[in-house]
Amino acid sequence: MHGLYLSRKCGDIRQISHELLGLHCWFHRNVAFSALIRGAPLIGWKTALTKTWIHHALHGVDIDDLPTLLALNSGGWRWGEPYKTIADRVVALMEDGVYSRTEMRLIFADDYDRGTIERALSPWGGVFCELARLGRVAFRDMTSRDFDLIDAEPTQTFEEVLPGLFRRFLAAYGPATLTDAAWFFGLAKERKKALFALDLDKYVRFEHNKSIYYYIDDNADMADIPELMLLSGFDPLIVSYTDRSAVLPAAYKKAVITRSGICLPTIAVNGQVAGLWNIKKGEPVVEFFEAQPKRIRDAAFELVDGIRWGTRGQL
Repeated sequence: MHGLYLSRKCGDIRQISHELLGLHCWFHRNVAFSALIRGAPLIGWKTALTKTWIHHALHGVDIDDLPTLLALNSGGWRWGEPYKTIADRVVALMEDGVYSRTEMRLIFADDYDRGTIERALSPWGGVFCELARLGRVAFRDMTSRDFDLIDAEPTQTFEEVLPGLFRRFLAAYGPATLTDAAWFFGLAKERKKALFALDLDKYVRFEHNKSIYYYIDDNADMADIPELMLLSGFDPLIVSYTDRSAVLPAAYKKAVITRSGICLPTIAVNGQVAGLWNIKKGEPVVEFFEAQPKRIRDAAFELVDGIRWGTRGQL
């Protein structure tokens, strides 16, 4: 929790994103929630970070970090030549000022069948996801559905960036296993093996439930686990590890992570998820899974109300 800015505060959203190696933003408001929970105001947040695909999902990223992060899954075009041709036309259209999928669908309608267009310009990514992986496009801002051209192509190899990024991962997310790191970075099977070839002796380690956990002992003064705290949807504390049982009790997993894979905003009591929170129709909503003392219920409502005010006019 210290590394993830949950037991301390950080007033800069770019610093939070840098140290956490990106903020998960399947829904952009979760980045806003995550920033406020960790102490950062939202003034200028829509352009402070770049929304794009890294690891295995959409994230809000410090643009200066993007070439390094993209190098983890770099490589040539992977979709085949027909879609490469479409991608080249997409780039040309953006150079001419066309930025939305809707406009591009109309432009391509005379040249491709509907199925090809839907796959290429899919709302789940399509050729934009591939172009983003190559560091050539990103969303125009954190809340936009349109894209823009960027210049963030990786300048280093996977082997060059992995040691430094693994160390940064442990600084924020440790103690963690090599499997956690592979999951977090979205590494393909062959590249997972490179983690085991790193110089792991420089890190502190311990064994728990037959797994080896690594971390960096920097002698930092760490605060106690907060009695009560909010976690954003897709909060790094929950989604960044293969074993989530320490934070998310098995009995509540289905209530927190939906069948479609959506991870909802949660309330943690003494470090474990104990309920859900949200802002619906402009009002704070708090729901505990089991009975809690009135002071906990009241304090949770106040925290959510603070998020409501902090996001007012920003989403």
